[in-house]
Formats: sequence, structure tokens, C-alpha cells
Amino acid sequence: MKPNQSKYLTVSTINRYLKDQFDRNEHLRTVFLKGEISNFKGHTTGHLYFSLKDETSKINAIMFSRNASKLTFQPVDGTKVLVVGRIGIYEASGSYQIYVEDMQEDGVGNLYIAFEKLKEQLSKEGLFDPKHKKTLPKYPTKIGIVTAPTGAAIRDILSTIKRRYPLCETILFPSLVQGEYAAPDIVRNIKRANNYNLDLLIVGRGGGSIEDLWAFNEEIVARAIYDSEVPVISAVGHEVDFTIADFVADHRAPTPTGAAEMAVPNVVDLLKYLNQLQIRLGESIIKKINYQKLVMDSLKNSYVIKSPMIMFDNKRQALDLLHNQLLEGMNDYLEDKKGTLEQYRTHYILKNPRILYEKKKEMVSRFIVDLNRTMMNIIDRKKVRICHDIEKLELVNPLEVLKRGYSVSYRDGNVIKNIKDISIGDTIEVRLQDGELQAKVESTKEK
Repeated sequence: MKPNQSKYLTVSTINRYLKDQFDRNEHLRTVFLKGEISNFKGHTTGHLYFSLKDETSKINAIMFSRNASKLTFQPVDGTKVLVVGRIGIYEASGSYQIYVEDMQEDGVGNLYIAFEKLKEQLSKEGLFDPKHKKTLPKYPTKIGIVTAPTGAAIRDILSTIKRRYPLCETILFPSLVQGEYAAPDIVRNIKRANNYNLDLLIVGRGGGSIEDLWAFNEEIVARAIYDSEVPVISAVGHEVDFTIADFVADHRAPTPTGAAEMAVPNVVDLLKYLNQLQIRLGESIIKKINYQKLVMDSLKNSYVIKSPMIMFDNKRQALDLLHNQLLEGMNDYLEDKKGTLEQYRTHYILKNPRILYEKKKEMVSRFIVDLNRTMMNIIDRKKVRICHDIEKLELVNPLEVLKRGYSVSYRDGNVIKNIKDISIGDTIEVRLQDGELQAKVESTKEK
């Protein structure tokens, strides 16, 4: 028997029905939620898509651009927010979500932003740079502890140090670790601890919320740790907790107990190590004694000990050899100098010094001849150059042009270049090759 298909709804129908129910519900039209932003994505249209979550649940959220443009902060993953909106169903996927109309930062979100801002600032200043980190002493004798005088943190630190390394002295600098006045009190105790000739300083407290740990995120605490001349171990909260103090301290411990373990060695391990050193020292001494016995036996059986004169004879023979070498070297040196002296003595210059004068005189004469020849060559080249220049000047000399039958006409001392420069009846001067004449203009005619 076939089922009656009229009883079955489509997915679109049921989604549309549920959407209508959500839209009609007065309790879902205006909802106030708080949570942490995750999976944040900003669309190019200006819409914001993200999820709101708490410790156990989450809900999808969308904020359209008309509302997102009114935000006074930049949402990011991890920001704690307070939102106002309506709950509805997105029909296409059948999933419900909150349509956010207004969103503000929650107090914890503000702390997170302040934490990240200060962390970035101090990092740029170099307070986190590893080159500034001080090395922890291997065997400290006096350790300071800045923490609350009561609570699990101080008990864990003291019991761990006493169990692992009871030789070490501890000094407690009781301090506020939570609240408005905690940060200045921590700074005061860090500065105070630096006057106690300490080998190491532990600064920290037990776990808690971000608000509880906030004193260790204050800038004044970070700078006090950085300025401390005593190496500092930061031990704040649990292993998952990170504060500004952890980044600026010389070493960071995951817990107060971990700080104590980091600060002092384990006496059990030290005793084992000392025992190993004792065994190795004994073995080394035995090896050294046996080696020296072999050396003594070798010396005892040495031919030098049995016949001491042999060593004397060897030294005397070596001395004779060095003496002979010295004499031979001196004789060779003297012979070489004698030969050099003989060469100087028989040199022709010493026999006839005037030869050197004659050679120099001949050299000077050659220089004079060469100089005169060079000067005459230069003078000849200059003469030829001057003649060429004169020929060029003659070619452009206007007087030379007059010799070929040309003349130059002047009016009032100015050369007449154009027929328009004169008029009928003007008196002009005409210069020829051998003199000048005056003429009167009776007519003009242009070409």
C-alpha cells in the first residue's frame, strides 16, 4: 500500500513555518546576549559574520552593515561583547541565528584589548628581548618571594624549596596580588627585595580569572621586573595563564610549584652527582698513580740514571759542534766582507775620480743638445701654425676684397647695406682700395 504523500511536507515548508514562528515570538524579537566572538569574518559589503560562544555553547550571528558602521571598536576573535538583537531562522539552511542590531565590548574584552596593546608596546621597546634575560644561578643561597603571605602559592613554593634544597634561605616579601592597590604594592616589594643581596626572586600568585591576575598585566609591574638587578622568575596562575610579567621576566614558570623547582636544584640529584664525582675522582687518582709508577720505573731503568756521564758527554759533544759552526760562520762572514771591500778598493772611480765628472758632464751636454732640438721643433711648429692663422685672417679681411675692384659705401659713418637706407640727394662716402670719395645720390632703383 502506497503512503499518502499529501501528509508529507517539503523541507522549504517546514523551514518557512519555523521561521514564521520565530518571527512571531515576542521573546525572540529583542534578546540581550553576552559572549566571546569566534570565527569572525568581515564581508566586502560591510556585513559581519561571527559566532558568539560561552563555556559550553555557541550561536551564529550576523550584523548587517547599517548597524556595523555604528561600532566604536574593531571586533576580533576573543573579544568579549554584549549584543542586542533578534533570533530568527535563515530559511535556506534551516539554521537559527541572532541578527545583531547593537554590540558593545564587555569588561573582560576591554582587558584583553588592553593586554594586547601593552604587550605590543613593551615588545617594541625591547623589554621582551632575550638578550636582556639574566641567567639563573645554579646553586642559590638566598631566594626572595613576592606573593601573598597566605594561600596555596606561598605554601607550594616554600614546601618545594625545603624538600628539594633545604640549604637555601627564603625571604617572603608579603604583597597584595589582587585588586586596585596590588600593582603598586608588587612594585614596592620588588624594589625592596633588590636591597637584600638575593640570588633570585620569585614573583607570582595562584590561579584565577583575568581580572584576578590583572595586577601582573600592569605596566609599572612589568618595568619593575625589567629594572630588577636580581634575576626574576614569574609564576602567575596556572600553566595556561599568561601575563605581561611572564614575558618580561628572565624566566617564566607554569605554576608557583614549577617556579620553585626551576629556582633550586634537587638535593637528591646533587647527592647522586656528588657520588658519581667521588667515584670518578677515585678512579682518576688511581690512574694517575699507576701512570706515575710507570714513569718512575722508566726513569729508574734509564741509561742516564745508570751512566750519568753519558748525558754530560752528549752535551759536551753538542757544545763542540756549536762552537765549530760558530767559527765557520764567522770566517765565512769575514771572507764575504773582505771580497766586498776589495771590489770597492779596485773600482775605477777610486782610481780616477775625474772619470765620474766627465761622464756627468757628457750627460749634461747631451741634455742641452736635446733641449735645444726640442725647443727648435716647438718654435717651428708654432711658426707654421701662425702662418696658417694669418692666411685664414687674410681670407676674411675686407681690405683684400677691395683690391679686387669692390667698394664700401657709408652714410653718416654707417655702412649702407640696403637701398632703403638712403634717399635721393643724400651725400655718401665711398671707400676704394687706394682712397675715399664722396658722391651725391641722384636716383635709386630696387631690383
